[in-house]
Amino acid sequence: MARKKKKKPVAGADGRKIIARNKRAFRDFHISDRYEAGMVLLGSEVKSLREGRASFADGFAEIVGDEIFLVSFHISEYPQGGPHFNHDPKRRRKLLLHRFEIDKLKIKLLERGFTLVPLEIYFKRGKAKIELGLGKGKKLHDKREAVKERDQAREAEADMRRR
Repeated sequence: MARKKKKKPVAGADGRKIIARNKRAFRDFHISDRYEAGMVLLGSEVKSLREGRASFADGFAEIVGDEIFLVSFHISEYPQGGPHFNHDPKRRRKLLLHRFEIDKLKIKLLERGFTLVPLEIYFKRGKAKIELGLGKGKKLHDKREAVKERDQAREAEADMRRR
């Protein structure tokens, strides 16, 4: 019996082929600013991303010196790569941003409670890009409030359909 093929991502209207979205980021953080960054990847990582094999799990970005790195972001090994030509799935990956953006982020991250969270990863004109969000952690009551609002909106929409 043949194994089912996984659906490959399709490019949207803006030319972005979205690989993965971090849904947890919007639940756990108030996202204030967004930044698009390039990624320094190995060949086997790019091939795995093209197959959609990435996980945000506990991923975050940190600034070390004058560079930004993506930490704990999981890109699965490329199955056809073999043991010698593959990458470490959770290695630190360098992100490419303009100097003024890095300086701006440095200042913001020094403030208490701010963190740099990956929001989505996609291909744009053949290059792997990641969208980072500058977020401040939500408190438990904020999360409950958001769930309550979502449920009310869903119920209101259902009532409108029944009429």
